[in-house]
Amino acid sequence: MASSRASRPAPDDGLSLRERKKRQTRQRISAVATRLFAARGFDKVTVAEVAEAAEVSTMTVFNHFARKEDLYLDRIPEALDLFTGAVRERRRGETAAAPVRRLFLELADARHPLGGLGDTFPAFWRVILDSPALRARVREGIEELEDALAQAVAETTGAGPGDPLPRLTAALTVTAYRTVVATTMARLLAGERADDAAPGHRALIDTTFDALEEALRALGHPPGAPENP
Repeated sequence: MASSRASRPAPDDGLSLRERKKRQTRQRISAVATRLFAARGFDKVTVAEVAEAAEVSTMTVFNHFARKEDLYLDRIPEALDLFTGAVRERRRGETAAAPVRRLFLELADARHPLGGLGDTFPAFWRVILDSPALRARVREGIEELEDALAQAVAETTGAGPGDPLPRLTAALTVTAYRTVVATTMARLLAGERADDAAPGHRALIDTTFDALEEALRALGHPPGAPENP
């Protein structure tokens, strides 16, 4: 990844006017919902209240979000796109973990929500920790990410249907990501500032992914897709 997929300056490039309006509506609904959930708690806010505050119909909300939980966890599709894209576009000779490490570092440096580092991170996660429904959706999102990564690994390595390596690679990679995020989250929830936690966060990413890449190579993880230079 010569350039960061996470920091593209114009995410609406290539979209029609109709698609841009749909994206803007989705973002507005999610922003309103997030504000309400943060103020009152996820379980105490109804979808109808979100719709009223966003000045749309309840049907419009569900046209953009399959379920209430996705109003708050609206970056799951973005995570799937970013992480699988990194794996599919990796350099020749790399394990799938190598581009995920680069992406993770870029997201963290940009204080992107998926980078696990930011001063708004504790407030966001407190809402999740207080809601069983959101915690369950996070677990589902993790499973979705593992499934998508396993598919990306299989596609770029030519693995057969019975080959366990794509699934193992995906599970280990997601576990590495979750471990770093959870470790830094604990520090931020305890009151540490993001700038102070940043060096340790980056170091932990490198240490964790060094170990992961070594393990994947020991398992015989094949090189990146041949078409990538």
